[in-house]
Amino acid sequence: MKYDTAISELKGGRLILAAFVLALANFMVVLDMTIANVSVPHITGSLAVSASQGTWIITSYAVAEAIVVPLTGWLAGRFGAVRTFSVGLLGFTIFSILCGLSTSLEMLVFCRIGQGLFGGPIMPLSQMLLMRIFPPEKQSQAMGMWAMTTVVGPILGPILGGTISDNFSWHWIFFINIPVGIFCAFAAMRLLKSVETPINKLKIDIGGLFLLVLWIGALQLMLDLGHEYDWFNHPFITTLAVVSFVGLIVFTIWELTERQPIVNIGIFKYRSFTIPVLALAFGFGAFFGSIVLIPQWLQINLGYTATWAGYLTATMGFGSLLMSPIAAKLATKYDQRALACFGLMLLGAVTLMRAFWTTDADFMALALPQIIQGFAVPFFFIPLSNMALASVLPQEMASAAGLMNFLRTMAGAIGASLAVTIWDDHSKLARSELVGNLHVDEVQNTLVQTGFSAQGALGYISSLVDKEANTLSANHVFLVLAMVFIFAGLIIWLCPKPKIGVSGGGHAH
Repeated sequence: MKYDTAISELKGGRLILAAFVLALANFMVVLDMTIANVSVPHITGSLAVSASQGTWIITSYAVAEAIVVPLTGWLAGRFGAVRTFSVGLLGFTIFSILCGLSTSLEMLVFCRIGQGLFGGPIMPLSQMLLMRIFPPEKQSQAMGMWAMTTVVGPILGPILGGTISDNFSWHWIFFINIPVGIFCAFAAMRLLKSVETPINKLKIDIGGLFLLVLWIGALQLMLDLGHEYDWFNHPFITTLAVVSFVGLIVFTIWELTERQPIVNIGIFKYRSFTIPVLALAFGFGAFFGSIVLIPQWLQINLGYTATWAGYLTATMGFGSLLMSPIAAKLATKYDQRALACFGLMLLGAVTLMRAFWTTDADFMALALPQIIQGFAVPFFFIPLSNMALASVLPQEMASAAGLMNFLRTMAGAIGASLAVTIWDDHSKLARSELVGNLHVDEVQNTLVQTGFSAQGALGYISSLVDKEANTLSANHVFLVLAMVFIFAGLIIWLCPKPKIGVSGGGHAH
């Protein structure tokens, strides 16, 4: 099977419009990962279900998407990349309408699964099609635009979700997808005809598909429910862990021996693909862990509203928007390993700054690391994506993009789960240490003399200790995440030196 990397006839305005459509479609799907997070209380209240049941609204989407993303290569090979992309957008839009019309939790969860199944291939295919429509020397800039939408989406999601739910109704967080989805689907069909990929009669690898659904489903459920069920102290979580681990091993063996595998694991034979993808997974896991933890800590400890916690997190967006085109330009001129290492080390330094936060920190002290982080993210995101996709053959591009996005998404889910779990567990430890060092009676007497009742003084002391314990624990998590960033920045040097200015399908093995 022969592919041309850039057989694109798109020029000038049509090329810019096609790139905008691909980036916008990616932005919509990424936004939907986090837009529902802050709206869960509104939705559960409206549908009269418990908060823990409400998390299924997020989980169902994540599981469905995680299963479909690695299948992107197979879908593109069987039906064509542009066709798969357009159908994905239409399906995603239809299920967005149904999500907004849902009248029960069961209906909403079912429709979120539909959203995830159709939305999954959009992200890797938007990346792969951008590589196909731009000539090699412009591909790095195209990746910069794509990376920008991938980074800004999760930041804007909570702000948009909170604002819409507070001021209108939660149904609108799904309805806003309708015009975007329809526009992108039809524009893609019209503009991208010339870059459609060849279609092959690929048979369905049923065994591989079953094993994929089994191990990813078990892993995602374990990550989502682990904290609630006290992790491995509960037999259900232990069972999920065993199923996931054994399923992964059997799946890997199966796919490596299958003639037409549903997921092309063979791509990992390229060291220049595997190392950048590993660095990206570690970096994104730590990044996502911090953007899940920070708003929770701000709300629980510093009394921020959901909207203000969203604003503080979003101060990162400014640097990302500004630096994405610059990082993309530099990626064509300098060793991309150095750029990625710089980005990851800067993220490590910023996370280390957070490890010294206190309960009386003002807005600026909290916003400064966010702003610097915004400048660092494109340096880690763009070179790693470029290096990974530059190291595979053109016909492997869809599979490579699918695997890369899958590992990044799973790393984000693992990072978020671990960050929240370590925070919670370490809070209890920090609290007992603080209580052990505190002379409660003396402090209580002092407070009683200033006008507190005995009971009120105890309550005040308890809330102060809780706040301090939460903060000490958050600092501990940031210290761990900083180490992960630094580790990711170091392993990138195990990758062979990429050719300067080469992107997508350039083989730098």
